[in-house]
Amino acid sequence: MALRLGTREFGEREPVIMAIVNRTPDSFYDQGATFTDEPALERVALAVAEGAAIIDIGGVKAGPGAEVSAAEEIRRTAAFVGEVRRRHPDVVISVDTWRHEVGEAVCAAGADLLNDAWGGVDPRLAEVAARHDVGLVCTHAGGAQPRTRPHRVGYDDVMADILRVTCGLAERAAALGVRRDAIMIDPGHDFGKNTRHSLEATRRLPEMAATGWPVLVSLSNKDFVGETLDRPVKERLIGTLATTAVSAWLGAQVYRVHEVAETRQVLDMVASIAGHRPPAVARRGLA
Repeated sequence: MALRLGTREFGEREPVIMAIVNRTPDSFYDQGATFTDEPALERVALAVAEGAAIIDIGGVKAGPGAEVSAAEEIRRTAAFVGEVRRRHPDVVISVDTWRHEVGEAVCAAGADLLNDAWGGVDPRLAEVAARHDVGLVCTHAGGAQPRTRPHRVGYDDVMADILRVTCGLAERAAALGVRRDAIMIDPGHDFGKNTRHSLEATRRLPEMAATGWPVLVSLSNKDFVGETLDRPVKERLIGTLATTAVSAWLGAQVYRVHEVAETRQVLDMVASIAGHRPPAVARRGLA
């Protein structure tokens, strides 16, 4: 099944890059580098130039921190969505939010996709997606509340729980009227999971791909990469790219990332090895 978001259609085997643009002053990755408008717009332009098809705009950092009201989240995101839409009419605009009020505002401003990273904690967000005819990311967060860290979390079978939750959320969204070709499922690396859970979710991605729903993975510089390699945030690129390559081979389609150009090369290489993409050039041994 092709994935249709905004004006774009992506084939079943076409890898898609979703570039992260944080509209927060306290991002774990960039510490607020794109909190103000001009740096954020420059980040969008660069990401598009480097091959991102989706821009994912977030107004609240995922981890614990200062309280951010729905009104403040809207202030950080909605007008920015409108400006990105004006400057980049064909890019797919996603907003990372769990709140239906924010969903309403950003969809009115031109968003094409709602990235619900907290597993349907606000069930009205899917209703917003249906009403505005936009896409929805259905994520497994292990029942965690927004902006909390996992604590002694356990599963009898982590992938079984991921499949139960994400497929359930996807089917509910479709029943509400969200187009089936605009729904993705996300295993939710680090969300409601320890490092071993996230590693197991990665190696069992074929089980998610087998559901028929496009699989989105958000791997970029996450704690499970840091713990696996014992590396701080700024030294996790190699581990992230290794995980990206494995995820691509195992059937993921959409990749939420900070480093677009590097991810593009990894995905192109994997696609070529798999036989889905020809080499960009082919000279050796031909003359």
